[in-house]
Amino acid sequence: MNIAERIKNARVAKHYTQKDLAELMNVKSTTISGWELGRNEPSIETLKKLAQKLDVSFSYLAGVETEINSNNDALTWEDLGMPYKGKIPDELKATYADIAKGYFKRHPEYLNKE
Repeated sequence: MNIAERIKNARVAKHYTQKDLAELMNVKSTTISGWELGRNEPSIETLKKLAQKLDVSFSYLAGVETEINSNNDALTWEDLGMPYKGKIPDELKATYADIAKGYFKRHPEYLNKE
């Protein structure tokens, strides 16, 4: 499956129209259509934002993971913008979860609302 198909599958799984996703991404609907048809591809930064808005991992959109819902809560160093390989050690996951909880208490507007 290519990036175009992955974007479309993730969008459909969230029950978003192309227009819905375009509004979330601050782009035109034709941009979303172009990505889904494979006419052009989003940048790495845009893929990261798409992954966040579609509630999937960057690795899924990039083609590393094959399952749309494959362990979305498993942070990697790449997710944090760090160049290390592999998964975050278990002892750090709780620390990062606590940081995230505190952040979302202060900024509930960034929580996914379905």
